[in-house]
Amino acid sequence: MHILGLVITVIFFIVGLLGTFLPALPGPLIIWAGMFIYGLFVGFENLTLGFYLAQALAVGVLFLIDYISVAIGTKRYGGSKYSIFGAVVGLVVGLIILGPLGIIIGPFLGAVLVELISGRPLENAFITGFGTLLGFFGGTVIKIIMEIAMIAWFFFIIFN
Repeated sequence: MHILGLVITVIFFIVGLLGTFLPALPGPLIIWAGMFIYGLFVGFENLTLGFYLAQALAVGVLFLIDYISVAIGTKRYGGSKYSIFGAVVGLVVGLIILGPLGIIIGPFLGAVLVELISGRPLENAFITGFGTLLGFFGGTVIKIIMEIAMIAWFFFIIFN
């Protein structure tokens, strides 16, 4: 075990977990990078290619969760396939225009706007928008659990 490498890795883990709440930071990728940096410090002792590939797969899944969870929340609360598209576009556009706040506001507005354009009543459009928010927050919980599992697996390997 390398103390300096471990300290740097833990800093990366903390920043990565913060990235779950601050979407401008690619949290899962930062967590993976922390593991890789630790591997460099210890010559990849006990950290196999399989470990890094599995962690990279988890990172990929985590990036998809934002989009999938918003889509599920939108659909669950009566949104059409068009409002799901509106929510996902709103997520991307909101993030670009409003930064971290846009990842919450964008999907809501995207779903509501598409529902209104489709002729749905304002109340139904807002319910669909609310579903996008629930999907987003549900996805955030899943992401935190997966990131903690990634970190726990890392510590299990280096301390055993």
